[in-house]
Amino acid sequence: MKEVLDFLFGLHADSHSITAVQMLVRAILIFFATLALLRLSGKHTFGGSTAFDMVVKIMLGAVLSRAVVAASPFWGTLLAGFALVVLHRLLAWASFRSEWIGQLVKGEAIQLLAHGQPLPDELSKVSVSKNDLLEGLRENSNLSSLDQAEAMYLERNGTLSVVKKQ
Repeated sequence: MKEVLDFLFGLHADSHSITAVQMLVRAILIFFATLALLRLSGKHTFGGSTAFDMVVKIMLGAVLSRAVVAASPFWGTLLAGFALVVLHRLLAWASFRSEWIGQLVKGEAIQLLAHGQPLPDELSKVSVSKNDLLEGLRENSNLSSLDQAEAMYLERNGTLSVVKKQ
């Protein structure tokens, strides 16, 4: 039985000795493990586009891919992936409970337009041009000119949101 498991998983293999069969089996296992970790992390992790969510996406992929190719120990890699998801959940929970932690982890919205007028200092800080504002107006509110909007914000997830004039 031990020989069969070693043949399939190559738990003691390294990146130079792992076989194609072992990589295939590991890829399947990591796929389901990642799916379980994503369920644990919550829908917002992979639906969100904040820097906070992107860090988890990138790191989880980088860490778990190492288990497939035997670049890192299999079980240790899964444990590291689990730790990333737990850390994300804890920080998300803390961000929900504390506005200060939420701003630290996720940032804050920045007003780019007030009373139909661009706010040049704010636009400069976040490198958003007038053309970017116009694009955001068209995409998010079906408006064609800045004076049709009361306000516009660069949200924490990087999207532009518009408050239409009454």
